[in-house]
Amino acid sequence: MSEKLIYLDNAATTRVSKAVADKMADAMTVGFYNPSALYARAVDISTDIRRMRSDISSALHAPDGELYFTSGGTEANNTALFCTRKPKGSRIIVGMGEHDSVFAPANELKAQGYDVQFAPINTNGTVDVAEFEKLLNDKVSLVSIMHASNETGGINDIGALVRLVRRVSPNAIFHSDGVQAVCKIPVNVRSLGVDLYSMSAHKFHGPKGIGALFVKKGTSIKPLLYGGGQEKGMRSGTESYPSIVGFAEAMRNGVASNLENNYSKMSQYREYLLQKLATEIDDIAVITNMNNFVPNVLTVAFKDVRGEVLLHSLEKHGILVGIGSACSSHHESRFKSLLGLDARHKDGIVRFSMSEENDISEVDFVVEKIKQELAVLTKFRRV
Repeated sequence: MSEKLIYLDNAATTRVSKAVADKMADAMTVGFYNPSALYARAVDISTDIRRMRSDISSALHAPDGELYFTSGGTEANNTALFCTRKPKGSRIIVGMGEHDSVFAPANELKAQGYDVQFAPINTNGTVDVAEFEKLLNDKVSLVSIMHASNETGGINDIGALVRLVRRVSPNAIFHSDGVQAVCKIPVNVRSLGVDLYSMSAHKFHGPKGIGALFVKKGTSIKPLLYGGGQEKGMRSGTESYPSIVGFAEAMRNGVASNLENNYSKMSQYREYLLQKLATEIDDIAVITNMNNFVPNVLTVAFKDVRGEVLLHSLEKHGILVGIGSACSSHHESRFKSLLGLDARHKDGIVRFSMSEENDISEVDFVVEKIKQELAVLTKFRRV
């Protein structure tokens, strides 16, 4: 086992930054009070949560509305789908390539009698706009389309999709899963025009177990969890002050301070990695391209090898990559069938996802080890 570690699965999760960890440690040991208590120290914690909520909303250029803290992206997405008020039997449109935390609730709504339609995607993982438009009618009550694909990094033009929906069904609620977009690309919730927007802190060097759902003012939605009335009654349960501190600090570092520099660094890494793969490895299928994609994801398919087998072969060299969503062992098989790959490539999908912690000097080593392992793994499958 190599002692060197090159972590290229940041779309699955990121390392908590030292600045975030230090802030959270202080919040856990010094600011441990229940924000709902009435004594001054607890009131200070409650006030600080309000400030951080405002700071996060401002970083997203969110319009009038409310940012509700959740346990993560899955809870935020489930709240968006299950808790929005919509007529029974009305039409719901969901992207075919959505994360399982949207796709699975959509199937449950279908079982409950809603007219759920799945919008086809292009071979790069983004929604096919022409096919999406064909699904619109005046019965549409809810649309959920991810901002950026967790599988390919492809960015959907959410603003354009919102405008299409508004023309046909003005009262429909539009939700976007922004988990893979926040702190990777500039996000302006106001200009997107969405009613609901989900995010998760562990995708940008914050802690696991904390996310948020932005809800635009006037959006018809009810709570998923009932109890003590925290989060203005929308999400009961004692607020995790340390987690919120970590979320806000990670957001501040990722958006306010370093977004432009991080974007450039990850883009350069991705471009060099693609160049090396394309020139040194025969016949790879590039699923992610350089246009309209988040800067930290490169998804390719290798010929005559299973992605999972290559993943484990690279692991012994200290190289950690992904083969799709880490949240479901069944998701990769659903997604790969949508990409139009031939029989010799369809099982060889590998996702490289970078963060600003990666250095471009790693790329040569990564490609060298991929070549080395492919030579062994594919030699008996060549025809």
